[in-house]
Amino acid sequence: MTESEVRDRAFAMPLTSPAFPPGPYRFVDREFLIITYRTDPDALRKVVPGPLEMTEPIVKFEFIRMPNSTGFGDYTESGQVIPVTFQGKSGGYVHAMFLDDMAPIAAGREIWGFPKKLASPELRVEKDTIGGMLRYGPFPIAVATMGYKYHPVHHDRILASLSAPNYLLKIIPHVDGSPRICELVRYCCEEITVKGAWEGPAALELFHHALAPVAELPVLEVLSGVHILTDLTLGLGTVVHDYLSDRRTVS
Repeated sequence: MTESEVRDRAFAMPLTSPAFPPGPYRFVDREFLIITYRTDPDALRKVVPGPLEMTEPIVKFEFIRMPNSTGFGDYTESGQVIPVTFQGKSGGYVHAMFLDDMAPIAAGREIWGFPKKLASPELRVEKDTIGGMLRYGPFPIAVATMGYKYHPVHHDRILASLSAPNYLLKIIPHVDGSPRICELVRYCCEEITVKGAWEGPAALELFHHALAPVAELPVLEVLSGVHILTDLTLGLGTVVHDYLSDRRTVS
């Protein structure tokens, strides 16, 4: 294989059998359970990276079921998203994500910088309750429940929420262990169709774990629960801040 052929084929690792295909990535019947809660503002300030700014001491704990995903197949995801502002515009900072499928773990980390780790999330309906369970190894670290389809939610409100920009801290180390890429990335969901949205009484409990510290943003008060069914496309990202720009200029 020539150097030119390597460059032409170099999309993702490993070179001869990438862990995921090129995008775009379309999700059909993507289902969300989102519990919004109030947390400790001092704990939240410690995890929101500048130049993002914290708005309120609010966290959204999400369980996402993805049964039909281009290139990624059938998997489930869970994690925490923090409402923030960037240059005066509202959005969400993706703080932690846990999922059960290698392809979207690799793609999410390598392309956008999603903070993804391997775990075992679950989203399902049990009688009159929709619930989410997140395990890291055999240990439960999050349990969420909501009354099933208690009240419909206007689709315009959900569309506006899903269309808002999201931010990621992308970090890729150099071979000597120092950071080679350290960037703030913005992405948006696109081509969104809201198929259904409901709210209801909700509860969330978090458990401490040394390697999955979701409980470091404690639940002080549950504010709302929403259940959403959508189709959408995951848009590619834009670098909005380079933390190493001064170092690159000097070198």
